[in-house]
Amino acid sequence: MNAHFRIIGIVAKPNAKRVGPTLRNLFDHLARRGFRILFDPSCRDIIEAPSDAIRPPEALGRECDVVIAVGGDGTLLNAARAVAPFGTPVIGINLGRIGFLVDISPDHALGKLDEILAGHFLAEERLMLQTRIQRDGRIIHQELAVNEVVVHRWITPSMIEIITRIDGRFLNAQRADGLIISTPTGSTAYALSGGGPILYPNLDVIELVPINPHTLTNRPIVIASDSKVEIAFATTGEMRAEVTCDTVSIPEVLTDDRILIRKADKSFKLLHPVDYDFFEILRAKLNWSKN
Repeated sequence: MNAHFRIIGIVAKPNAKRVGPTLRNLFDHLARRGFRILFDPSCRDIIEAPSDAIRPPEALGRECDVVIAVGGDGTLLNAARAVAPFGTPVIGINLGRIGFLVDISPDHALGKLDEILAGHFLAEERLMLQTRIQRDGRIIHQELAVNEVVVHRWITPSMIEIITRIDGRFLNAQRADGLIISTPTGSTAYALSGGGPILYPNLDVIELVPINPHTLTNRPIVIASDSKVEIAFATTGEMRAEVTCDTVSIPEVLTDDRILIRKADKSFKLLHPVDYDFFEILRAKLNWSKN
């Protein structure tokens, strides 16, 4: 057993295909090797975990040396947001479809985990975004995002007019369905669908990608990660918008609200097998040439 990894947390996607057998094999394998295992409540109905081994996600970050996310990228995103403030690394086992973050196949999970837990791994520090909603000069909500912050129209057929400032300087005003503010990790997610570039995961940058802009010359832009992004709205006409941080929605954003986005103080740590290759994942997931 690696001295750095004694207590292991497990989170899972309850309705994922193969999640039951994968969790049971994982638990039996790790328990035989003497690790102490704690479970997120998502595992309660999948495996007969002892009640005193169930912890909320934040507690896993506080108590565990590493957390294993079993499911898809969304499962890992939720785990990463919860445990990142404690500096706890995350490992992903892929039961989903795409899986840019959860890069270990369940068919090879036990062997790959043995290598990682023995200290043979590649570690990445990936930046996160912190979002604050400011109303009447007060911060009324704040949230972390691993992939992206999305400002988009909500329950309305009309576009919204978004005013963007970078470090206090005016960038543009654009009518669009919304705007994606993405990390390099999120560049292969929603930002990619919006026409944004793929960014290498450890780049220290943020990208802004408009969603269906009314003016086709409004294009994605990449800025330094220490930039401070401020989003406001034009006050003409009726406007209904929503802010989404990964899978967490903040509805009923008002016309006079300000959305303040910057690099989070904490990054999240992702552990890979030693043979991890980001370019190989791109070729496989995006069906690129293998030559």
